[in-house]
Amino acid sequence: MKEIVIATNNRGKAKDFETLFRPLGIHVITLQDINEAIDVEETGTTFKENAILKAETVAKLLNKTVIADDSGLEVDALHGEPGVYSARYAGEPSNDEANIDKLLTNLTKVAENERQARFTCVLAVAGPSIATTTYSGSCEGVITRERQGTNGFGYDPIFFVPTKQKTMAQLTAEEKSEISHRGAALAQLKEQLPRFLDIIGGEK
Repeated sequence: MKEIVIATNNRGKAKDFETLFRPLGIHVITLQDINEAIDVEETGTTFKENAILKAETVAKLLNKTVIADDSGLEVDALHGEPGVYSARYAGEPSNDEANIDKLLTNLTKVAENERQARFTCVLAVAGPSIATTTYSGSCEGVITRERQGTNGFGYDPIFFVPTKQKTMAQLTAEEKSEISHRGAALAQLKEQLPRFLDIIGGEK
């Protein structure tokens, strides 16, 4: 089975990629599976900058083709916050529950019809034999006032998807991959997968 490196230590993200790649017969390896302490500081000001930074840094260290993503939540009423700071919105170390609490507090006085938001994802593919490319996707939704559902991770319990009438955390992994920002970005990547898999197959 072919393997692909995903530049993340986030098990939630890893599961998303596993769900998306499993039907293609591709085994996902994350930074947690590699016996190297790799931690790329996200210094970019956009999702695209951070995705490229992570993909190129890890690809250079491992000499392999790598997929990295940077994604987050953008809330209109908060002028796009938390954006690239989504994972550490409430400070370091990253804590999903603290991030949700801070976001809900900041939206306390925001009316129901003004709680629009979107998840945005940018995937970057980099490697020793290819030019870095990026793919992006988004998913529109509304921020709820209370957590609903136990699946997913991050802000999923408070991100209501109108087309599904559920929060992200109430969807199955398969349902989420169909409509998620990461799924939309990967759908674009899939068109280029045959070329990437040929390259991956030749890497040691």
